[in-house]
Amino acid sequence: MVSPGKKSLGVTLLFCAACLAQSEGQDATPVPLQSTGQQTDVPPQVPAGSTSIPDAQINKDTRTPKAATPGAQPKRILGVMPNYRAVSAGAIPPPPTAKESFKIATQNSFDYSALIFVGITSLMAEGSNTHPQLHKGIEGYGRYYWRGFLDKTDGNYLVIFALPTLFHEDERYFAMGTGGWFKRAIYSASRILITPDYNGHNTFNAAEIFGRGISQGISGFYYPSQDRTAGALAVKYGWAIGRDALTNVFREFWPDISSHVLHRHPKTGTPTP
Repeated sequence: MVSPGKKSLGVTLLFCAACLAQSEGQDATPVPLQSTGQQTDVPPQVPAGSTSIPDAQINKDTRTPKAATPGAQPKRILGVMPNYRAVSAGAIPPPPTAKESFKIATQNSFDYSALIFVGITSLMAEGSNTHPQLHKGIEGYGRYYWRGFLDKTDGNYLVIFALPTLFHEDERYFAMGTGGWFKRAIYSASRILITPDYNGHNTFNAAEIFGRGISQGISGFYYPSQDRTAGALAVKYGWAIGRDALTNVFREFWPDISSHVLHRHPKTGTPTP
């Protein structure tokens, strides 16, 4: 993705603020159903000659949706930004298959909000003439956009799908959800260096560190010559790693912001007695 320096982080915050009016999506971690009636070993009686159970003998479910538990991660933040990589606090799902990782990488790359965000950062880069060799105007903006889209897409497939599958790493973000804010902030930011493997043991996050590096190396083939220097690529690499760390921090505290600041209480969609 085209990185116009510090301004890109400002756009991230502005983009979030512009979406505050949007509704929040369903929670990503379903809560198990609870029985509302007494369990019985005797099945309902079916009248002779009938192939169905009378409606009067069917236990009607009149339960209402249950509020999400603290630390629950929605599928979308602000109802717009995809959050498929997040796992709610306390949940321990099995490691993702290669197919599941590929699906998450695809969702993050081609979601409508991702296309919009690339458009915003590309517009900022074109406006500030970040890469003079790409020129300005509508044609220049197009050159910024397709390069920014490639930056985002190849990074997603390397970090979320290809390298995690190779190294047997789980690149989802496992939220802490409880504890002091400083401890949670350090934990969430450090996930760019530490991630669980398929056996649930913490390991060096090779997929993140090497994936972002490979992505920046690939970008050298389609950016202007002045942006192919080791120094220019190192700056872009640093911003990519920093952006991922900041994203994790935002994921960690989003349930708190949603509940205590915006006073929104997303539903799990699971009924309760």
